[in-house]
Parts: sequence; C-alpha cells; structure tokens
Amino acid sequence: MLLVLVIGCFPPVKVTPPPADASAEEVALSGASVLIGAGDIALCGSTGDDSTAAIVDSVLKADSAAKVEDAVAAIGDLAYQSGTQRDFQDCWGGSWGDSTRRIMKWVRPALGNHEYVSAGAAPYFSYFGARGGDPKLGYYAYDLGEWRVVVLNSEIPMNGRFSMSDRTAQEEWLRADFKTHPKKCTVAYLHRSLFSSGYHGNQTGMLGLYAVMFEGGVDLVLAGHDHNYERFAPMNPATMIDTVRGLTQIVVGTGGADLRGFQTPLARNSVYTIQGHHGVVKLTLGAGAWRSAFIDARGGVWDRSGGTCH
Repeated sequence: MLLVLVIGCFPPVKVTPPPADASAEEVALSGASVLIGAGDIALCGSTGDDSTAAIVDSVLKADSAAKVEDAVAAIGDLAYQSGTQRDFQDCWGGSWGDSTRRIMKWVRPALGNHEYVSAGAAPYFSYFGARGGDPKLGYYAYDLGEWRVVVLNSEIPMNGRFSMSDRTAQEEWLRADFKTHPKKCTVAYLHRSLFSSGYHGNQTGMLGLYAVMFEGGVDLVLAGHDHNYERFAPMNPATMIDTVRGLTQIVVGTGGADLRGFQTPLARNSVYTIQGHHGVVKLTLGAGAWRSAFIDARGGVWDRSGGTCH
C-alpha cells in the first residue's frame, strides 16, 4: 500500500505534442564543439535508454566525420535502481555503455542520488575510473573547444553523508577553477537542480552552489533528477530575470528512466517544457555563443534556443 501511495504522488504525464517544425535537422554554429547528453538514464527492461543511446551515438558518428570535438554529459542517476556493479554492467552497459557505440569514449559522467544508494557510490567510480573524478569528491572540470565545462556533485549539499566542510570545499574548488582556468564561456552540469517544476521541485539546498556559479559567470547549467525537459529564462539564484549575467538552466532527466509530469503552476521563469518524451539535449558551443535543442528518441528537434556568453 505504501508503494502505491508514493507512486501516486508523481504528477501525471500529459504527453507534450510535437511542435510543427520538429524535424530532424542539425543545430548549427560554425566552428563549434558539441556537448550532448541527459540524466536519469539506464533502466533494465526499458527501451528508453536504448533509444537515447542511439541518438547520441548517431550525433557522435556524424561529428566524427566532420571533425567536430564532442563530449557526452551523463547527468546522474545513470544505472537504476541502486547504482550497483550489476546495474552498471547490465543496464548502463546494455545501452549507453554498449561497446559497439562511441558513447563510452567521450562520456564525462556526473553523480546522482541513485549512485549513492551504493555505499560511497563505489561502483560508479570503479566503472568510470578517472573520468568520474576523485572518489572522495566526485567533481571535476575539463575544456571543450572554447568552453570550460564544470561537473559538480550535487549530493554534497543535499545528502546527509556529507559535512559542511565537504560543501565548503566544493564551493572553494569551484571558485579556484574559475580563477585558474579563465574562459569567456562556461557550462556546468550536475544532477539536482535549483529550479524545477517537476516532482522534486526547486532543490533549495542547491542555492549556495548556484550562487558560486552565478558569481563565477557560468552561462549554462544542465541538470536531471526530474524526469522531464524544462528550460528556464536566464536568472540569478533568487529567481530574478537577469539577461546580462543570468544562468540559463535546462533540466533534461529524459535519458531513459520512467517519465513524469509537471507540477501546477510551473516554477518561476520556466519558458519551455516537454513531458512524455525520452531524449537528449544537444549544446553547440561556439566562440562566445551557444545553441541548444532537445532531440527526442525519434530524432525530432524541439526547443531550439541559444545566446551569447557573459
């Protein structure tokens, strides 16, 4: 009975009808690199993760032929239900981790709450090795073309297993990375989001980390956790519109896990929502500008957006 009650709390999924122009065309920006991915991915017995893996692999294949620099953002909750060694081998390994695909060559993962169902997220770190970051930290950064990419551990400010000193250390590391790796453009991704209209809603415990990102001039933030797609207008952590320095956040928890609906009313400054469709976000990252789009499991392109760096 308890299980039924918990499931019943999820907002119902009202499948978003495709836009009239949802054709499978590229999101172009000359001379750019590409960051593509999603969160909430591999669920054994589901076909959603297989379909999104096929989309990512097709983009990587085309970009390789065109000599475009790519990275794959796997934005937490990568292997359901508990991030065990078997979950990674069978569920992730059967879709995004399939050795016949290119994803594992370019993947740069982030931790989610389901990874920590297994003690210390040990199977995650064992599976991804150095690409998952320091096992004691789980956050890291890398360069992608003209952009700096920051991968954060959103469990540190939200999970009671971490201390206040752990939270402070991640924030100080982030400030230091802004100083030692200055870039005009920065994108960050992490599993939990400060802003969301989904089942989990606004994760207010993320406020401190978002404040550091805002201070450091981060342009884009990708997140998962809620199993839908939602793009927000650029704003500061206090949810005030800021077209000059604001963070543009995109929730894309549509990598393959069971999909969910939205709460009513939508969170403040939510500008585009999609529910009932698995898919990935594709960021085309140029020198001083970016383009984004959601690519659904059938290859349709939704919500073309973009902007310039701070």
